[in-house]
Amino acid sequence: MDLTTSYLGCFPAATRERYEFYETRNAASILTTTNSARFAELVDVLDSFALLTDDLVNSGGNETKLAARLNSAFREKGWREARVDQIIKLSLLKQPYRPAGERKPVVVETETTSMGYKVDNFVDRVALDVEWNAKDGNLDRDLGAYRSLYDAGLIDAAVMITRTVDDLRRLATRLREGAGMSPKDASSMLKTSTTTNTTKLVPKLTRGDSGGCPILVVAICERTWDKTS
Repeated sequence: MDLTTSYLGCFPAATRERYEFYETRNAASILTTTNSARFAELVDVLDSFALLTDDLVNSGGNETKLAARLNSAFREKGWREARVDQIIKLSLLKQPYRPAGERKPVVVETETTSMGYKVDNFVDRVALDVEWNAKDGNLDRDLGAYRSLYDAGLIDAAVMITRTVDDLRRLATRLREGAGMSPKDASSMLKTSTTTNTTKLVPKLTRGDSGGCPILVVAICERTWDKTS
């Protein structure tokens, strides 16, 4: 699947300067057309966000401070964490056999529940996840969820906020060494082999893992860093 570039005409130049973007199926254009107000909120959150030195020097837990800041910014605008559960109810109608003395149909019902995957932020018909430095398995889970939500007619497009690799790793190493860490400890920040980043994500997009769902990727990079932090 080819990547598209509709984001060039959708995001302000100042926003494009601070992030890297990737998309499939003209996702940015679809978002601006189908829900311009929510797209404006996305732009506002991105413009208000900055990568801090602390984000690169200190390690985070299950939800880093960086991810928490972004999620909080969306929640304040009405976006909410959501989960879609699938409930399948089957009803078997057995017709009576009168020679055996049966007079009424018999109904046999079964119900199966499938617990869905949580989306970090959901509003109207848009799903958005923040994958800053999580396990790379999250990418497959996210794309699979977007594909299912899109096929079910619940979303028009999905957004994933993640990070670049080489430039941030160099920056993190430089900052950590400046903070007095050993070169070995400094270089261990932002490993690429098992964490979420564009190097891991883009091949999955071009392979078509998200199916027909348009995907917009916003990548935090060195240009997002606040040098004064």
